[in-house]
Amino acid sequence: MATKTLEQVEGHFEMFQILNEEGEIVNQDALPDLSDEKLQELMKRMVYTRIWDQRAISLNRQGRLGFYAPVAGQEASMLGSQFALEKEDFILPGYRDVPQIVWHGLPLYQAFLYSRGHFHGGQFPEDVHALMPQIIIGAQIVQTAGVALGLKRKGKDNVAITYTGDGGASQGDFYEGMNFAGAYNAPAIFVVQNNQFAISVPVEEQSAAKTIAQKAVAAGIQGVQVDGMDVLAVYAATQEARDNALDGNGPTLIETMCYRYGPHTMAGDDPTRYRTSDLDDEWEKKDPLVRFRKYLESKDLWSEEQENEVVEQAKEDVKAAIKQADDTPKQKVSDLIEIMHEKLPVNLQQQLEEYREKESK
Repeated sequence: MATKTLEQVEGHFEMFQILNEEGEIVNQDALPDLSDEKLQELMKRMVYTRIWDQRAISLNRQGRLGFYAPVAGQEASMLGSQFALEKEDFILPGYRDVPQIVWHGLPLYQAFLYSRGHFHGGQFPEDVHALMPQIIIGAQIVQTAGVALGLKRKGKDNVAITYTGDGGASQGDFYEGMNFAGAYNAPAIFVVQNNQFAISVPVEEQSAAKTIAQKAVAAGIQGVQVDGMDVLAVYAATQEARDNALDGNGPTLIETMCYRYGPHTMAGDDPTRYRTSDLDDEWEKKDPLVRFRKYLESKDLWSEEQENEVVEQAKEDVKAAIKQADDTPKQKVSDLIEIMHEKLPVNLQQQLEEYREKESK
């Protein structure tokens, strides 16, 4: 009986897809109602982010950026979901999820300062509803449950959305956060970007579950597995999850099936030690930019000229942003003390004066 029940549960989580690898519509009924201009904007953001990612990798190798987690391959998952949000919705990102908060309003130069560990990188503008990228795996999931409950109690028509990888789905915080959000019917969206590896550990070695999406069942919330290389499918799934949450139907767990083309981070990871070239080739054929480009070209909405314009704009913006980051005053110990409290306790006030004196010499 238990085996049959498990098989029934697993059977409900077939991967949701709208565009196949050739950019052809395979699910007409699910096609989101996006104008031509919005479709083009989605493509612009994906191309722009791919170029920004390439430049960021180069800057990291030059020693001009600090910690950096490459994003190539996950653009559809990241940007398709963010595109379905409203400005007042709240994003709680993981450390790879910088593109989502930049497109949500964070200036690019501040994203670069965050990479360098500069405090101004975390001083988000008032209208950017997001937290700094979370380094502790899974911690943002519990925080999202709290933020979502806060939005509900304040009567806001907004959701809280968070991102983690398949490795994050193995953390205790993953289950606790979903369970809390489900129990309080909070307007939360939990996105697990299943890029197949938790650093070097294959997803099939992390859990006996056939899908991560089915883990929503234990928390009593909705769950869906989506083709994370299909930007339209990701957008549609996120839009539906958002609508359901605001209609009072509770949280949703979205598992996006995707792949990171680069290393886990630029801090010494070598993916050739745990991934085969055959696997890389298999996922290269699913490239989200190639797929969406084919779809837009079939509708006469995209051209090589348009793409080249976006590429050049991205290069110029990255150049300007890194210069602005370079021109930002270097942080001092006294800066860190000053921003810690609204009113400094006596011991920190004494330390502040001591450091100011040292720094003035």
